[in-house]
Formats: sequence, structure tokens, C-alpha cells
Amino acid sequence: MDDVVAFGFTVDQISWFGVNFCIPALILYMLFIIYSHVKESKAGKYGGMWMFLALGLGFVGFVAKEIMLYFMEK
Repeated sequence: MDDVVAFGFTVDQISWFGVNFCIPALILYMLFIIYSHVKESKAGKYGGMWMFLALGLGFVGFVAKEIMLYFMEK
């Protein structure tokens, strides 16, 4: 079972790539979408801050986990 291969990669390699590249790419895309909503709604600085805060809380846990892992491995 250790040699499970998909498209020439092991499961560990695929999951490492997904966690380190795909999820951050999706987070950046979500930030772009939030920015687009702020511009379209003409929310201003204060309203934009609240939109980023409210809509961005979904990925704060992922970012916090990565920061904690970085400092724990140091």
C-alpha cells in the first residue's frame, strides 16, 4: 500500500502539493473575489475592512495552523 501511485506520484506527494500550492492559490483567489465585492459595493475603507474580516475568516484557521507549524518546527 505504500507504493500507491496516481499519475506517477505517491499519495503523500499529491497531498503535499495540494496543501502547499493549491490551497494557498484558492485563498488568494478568494481574496480577489472579496476585493471585487468591496469595489462593486463601494463599501469604503470601513465597510471593506468588515467585508474582508467577515468573509476572510474561513481561511484564517488554515493560515494560523501553517504559522504555528512553522514556529514549532524551528
